[in-house]
Amino acid sequence: MKSRQKIKSHSLKAELLPDQSTGLLKELHLLTPQGDLNADARRKLKQVNHLINLIRPAMEDLMSRHDNINVVDMGAGKSYLGFILNEVFFKNSGKGTVISIEEREELVKKSEVSAAKLGFTNMKFISGKISESGVELVHLLTALHACDTATDDAIISALDANADYIALVPCCQAEVAEQLKKSLASTEIGELWAHGIHRREFGSQLTNVIRALFLESKGYQVTVTELIGWEHSLKNEFILAKKINRENLKAKSRLESLLKLIPITPKLLRHFAQT
Repeated sequence: MKSRQKIKSHSLKAELLPDQSTGLLKELHLLTPQGDLNADARRKLKQVNHLINLIRPAMEDLMSRHDNINVVDMGAGKSYLGFILNEVFFKNSGKGTVISIEEREELVKKSEVSAAKLGFTNMKFISGKISESGVELVHLLTALHACDTATDDAIISALDANADYIALVPCCQAEVAEQLKKSLASTEIGELWAHGIHRREFGSQLTNVIRALFLESKGYQVTVTELIGWEHSLKNEFILAKKINRENLKAKSRLESLLKLIPITPKLLRHFAQT
């Protein structure tokens, strides 16, 4: 029994980040009250912790330049990401506030209870839609698995607030695929979306290509990479954008050329065409 427990404890330790407590993970139900980690919880923890490490350089940059940092997590769900960001970066430094936006009020109330138990007084939870969040000061905006155009809403909020960094893991994407379905493109390029399965896959990739180019055009340096191994999640793309300029005319021109080739108008583009 002791041997098995040692193996279990060693395995758990390997999954944890520095300054990450088992108390928080138990409160988030990523660990059982006995400290065990089941397969589903291990997958979730591995994904969130890997995302934390991808965000770490941005957080370290912000903490070196600002006395107080506002992190806004859009479509927060159970606020796993916000809680872990708060513990890893702010619990000991006292340098930040984490604001979680979630439409489902029952999840907001549960998160408020957990924050109170943990003594995380610097965390705020807002019940509402991403598009109506109205947060004005944002140093880092995150959106983990915000479905379809909700990711666009998160980008719009980040740009309205002139966020220093934007970290996105897009989820299901249907809007562009539907627009491609209605497209009457008669050239060879239309073969890329002639079949339904290709239309969904191509539409998903095209959506994120447009998001990355649009962010570049707005003066962000954009990195697109894999979040975690495909065996853990099919929604696997991570987009990190860092504000460096006011505008990038070359990226804007590249985006315009792409849209002439494939004439679609995602929500992100429609919004800014009207403003």
